[in-house]
Amino acid sequence: MRATLLHVAGLLTIASSAVAQTPVLTVYAYDSFVAEWGPGPVIEKAFEAECACDLQFVIAGDGAALLSRIMLEGDRTGADVVIGLDTNLIAKARETGLFAPHGVTSALTVPVAWDDPDFLPFDWGWFAFVGNAGTPMPMSFRELADSDLSVAIQDPRSSTPGLGLLLWVKQAYGDDAAALWADLADNIVTVTPGWSEAYGLFLDGEADLVLSYTTSPAYHLIAENDATKVALPFTEGHYLQVEVAAKLAGTDVPELADHFMAFILSDAFQTAIPTTNWMYPAIQLAAGLPEGYDTLIQPAKTLHFSAREAAAIRDQALEEWRTALSQ
Repeated sequence: MRATLLHVAGLLTIASSAVAQTPVLTVYAYDSFVAEWGPGPVIEKAFEAECACDLQFVIAGDGAALLSRIMLEGDRTGADVVIGLDTNLIAKARETGLFAPHGVTSALTVPVAWDDPDFLPFDWGWFAFVGNAGTPMPMSFRELADSDLSVAIQDPRSSTPGLGLLLWVKQAYGDDAAALWADLADNIVTVTPGWSEAYGLFLDGEADLVLSYTTSPAYHLIAENDATKVALPFTEGHYLQVEVAAKLAGTDVPELADHFMAFILSDAFQTAIPTTNWMYPAIQLAAGLPEGYDTLIQPAKTLHFSAREAAAIRDQALEEWRTALSQ
């Protein structure tokens, strides 16, 4: 009996030692990325199959909130990699000095030139207002402002779509952006911290339209066989979002972090993007895009600020938005 107990104790010790020696990679991400229906679980399973590690996703808020948390934690952050920033946050993120080069050289298919050594695209898409087929469909910001339609948007201080909307309006209307926001203010019925909350309110019928992406109808079509959700093509064009990942300079597992950064542009990671994150992949997929993506609107004009331009215009755009909604 004693020998048996010693044998069991020995096995437990070996098991505990094995667990202790398993390296852990901590990745901060936004909530919809980590959700059970998002890409997180698929990516976690695929990466752990080749890394002999424990990949742990941590929900850290929507994109801008995610960066704020990293900045607050500074060198003490528990993150090894962050995933979910975008072009409009890159300049601010770079100023922190908390991020390191990713070293990835794989070919990208994002629709803008990309040579950033620290921030690596993992998907992209165009912002759009999404509504229900059969309801009035304004074809421009001006038509939307002149309508009685209610809109749910995201807070630009915490959400990348919210900030993207401000820059969309700013690039489309320039010096007239403040006047447009004044006219749009009465259409906006709610401002949520992140994308998930706003989209949920739209699905619950709390708003006629929601700020989302041209790709959002693909979810309803592919996952629900529902063709009633449509993205509105705007004559001003649509603002481009490129979402990025980055390695923390202070990571305790730099080689594992590098492995994950390279994995981001693998087919295993990227094939999960179109049908879990409902965005366009950052590389050319061997199997192409899923059936249903061919039905999506294709903007006639792409609007986009570089990271430096977005940083320069952000405060003014935010103040115009805040002033209009406080009236």
